[in-house]
Amino acid sequence: MRTLTVKLIALLLLIAGLASAAPVAIIVSNDVPVDDLSFAEVRKVFLGERQFWNPKLRVVLLMRAPVAPERDVVLRSIYQMSEAQFRQYWISKVFRADVSAGPKIVYSTEMANDLVTAIPGAIAFVDAAQIPKGLKVLKIDGKLPGDKSYPLR
Repeated sequence: MRTLTVKLIALLLLIAGLASAAPVAIIVSNDVPVDDLSFAEVRKVFLGERQFWNPKLRVVLLMRAPVAPERDVVLRSIYQMSEAQFRQYWISKVFRADVSAGPKIVYSTEMANDLVTAIPGAIAFVDAAQIPKGLKVLKIDGKLPGDKSYPLR
């Protein structure tokens, strides 16, 4: 009986943690000529299928390191892949020369913010509670991270 109680408490804590997790915001610099993307367009950008914002501005994809909880949200929601599938996906894309390189890895929210500011066309994702000033948060299907039906949770 005690083991069942411990397992039940652990499960409830896990569910509560998932439910209270902050949404993930997609951030870009102000030079990116986009304010709102459909979820399908977001997937194309993150899958490397859309490589330019416009003819003169390349998309530069920044990806949090595997230890970041935001990465788990993006892998589950946008990529719909496991970590191993994600790695294999990008290895295959680079090997086939579909892209010149995979996403650039960033190790902190601060690093993501700094690189989005410094690299024209960069896109990254951060915990919505840590959105920096001076960067643009992209709407997804007209929704911002605080909206009820925002898809990246």
